[in-house]
Amino acid sequence: MLKKFFYVFLISMVPLVELRGAIPYSQVMGLPILQSYIVCIIGNMLPVPVIYLFARKVLEWGADKPVIGGFFSFCLEKGEKGGKKLQEKAGRGLFLALLLFVGIPIPGTGAWTGTLAASILDMDFKSSVAAVMLGVLLAGVIMGAASVMAVGIFA
Repeated sequence: MLKKFFYVFLISMVPLVELRGAIPYSQVMGLPILQSYIVCIIGNMLPVPVIYLFARKVLEWGADKPVIGGFFSFCLEKGEKGGKKLQEKAGRGLFLALLLFVGIPIPGTGAWTGTLAASILDMDFKSSVAAVMLGVLLAGVIMGAASVMAVGIFA
């Protein structure tokens, strides 16, 4: 069972998949939902400080490199686009907008993108991490409920 939790932990760290894919996977594997939720939250949040502090710098550095430039430019543009969209919609309510951006589980709106957008918008570190954390908790509740219901329907 520990091996399954380790896989869930690793899946929750993967960009774009994150906790949104790890929680349903945990339910398909028959793991307890509460423990899976906690493991997924930890795995999803672990990269957040690193992303906030270094991702923008690394992406800007690599954007003009031959092999990796296209991917790095794509990631940078996605973060900038997400950040601008957040700022336009939010105005002064940027914290709540970031929380909802991360918390509503639709593709491309997870902790990785939200944290990158927050760093591009120059949000302060504590506010960014708090908004992303609350968003991840919300997304986890939504995905957990949906997964439990889906497993119950198909069982």
